[in-house]
Parts: sequence; C-alpha cells; structure tokens
Amino acid sequence: MGGAEVGRVGRGHMLLVGFTEGDDPTAVSWMADKVVGLRVFPDDEGKMNRSLDDIGGDLLVVSQFTLYGDTKKGRRPSFVRAADPETAVPLYEHFVDELRARCRGSVETGEFGASMEVTLVNDGPVTLVLER
Repeated sequence: MGGAEVGRVGRGHMLLVGFTEGDDPTAVSWMADKVVGLRVFPDDEGKMNRSLDDIGGDLLVVSQFTLYGDTKKGRRPSFVRAADPETAVPLYEHFVDELRARCRGSVETGEFGASMEVTLVNDGPVTLVLER
C-alpha cells in the first residue's frame, strides 16, 4: 500500500485470519458469533467475564494465509493447506460482513493478499487460536 494506513481500531481484538480446506460460510458465521461473544475482557472484579459486544469493542481483521504454513518437513514452510485466493477471498469478505453485522464497534480490515506492516499493542494475557 506504499505506507498508507488502511485500518486502525481502539480497544478490542486484532484477528489474524486464514482459511483452509473445508472452511465454508457456515463455519465463518459460527466464527463471527464466537469472536464477538467470547468473554475475555475483565469485569469490575478483574475476571474475564465481558465480551467484545459487552464493551462495545472494535475489530481489526487481517488476512493471514501463512497461519496454515506447515513446517514439519524441511526448512521451507509449505502452504498447501491454505485456501487458494478464489476460495479464501469470498470467505474473508463473508467473515468481515458477518462481523460488521454483529459488532457494535468498528470493524476495520487490512488489504487481502498485501504485504502489510501490522502494529499491535497487546493489552492483556490472552492470545487464542479459534478453529471449528
């Protein structure tokens, strides 16, 4: 993008999103519900008891096919499990649409397939991998 900023959010989640064989719109809808409803934000007593929806939080959604990089053999990752762009782009767009329909805060995105510099301030002890 030549240094242009394409997405920025406040308090909430940054999602690194990859798709693989077997992913479909039903799985994507389930994931959107899960992301918005996960209770990982602290309540008044400091317990992880509030969801993104509860706090009116934001989402930054970044496509990341390299999540499916397989490093079991050799020294170079294999990305054969990552969905091809013809499959992944519609799933990614559907996921973002589903999140926008559910999230009270803003939903921003990176640029699909672009080489991006992503900056994250990790405020808390939680990093999760969600798969169905």
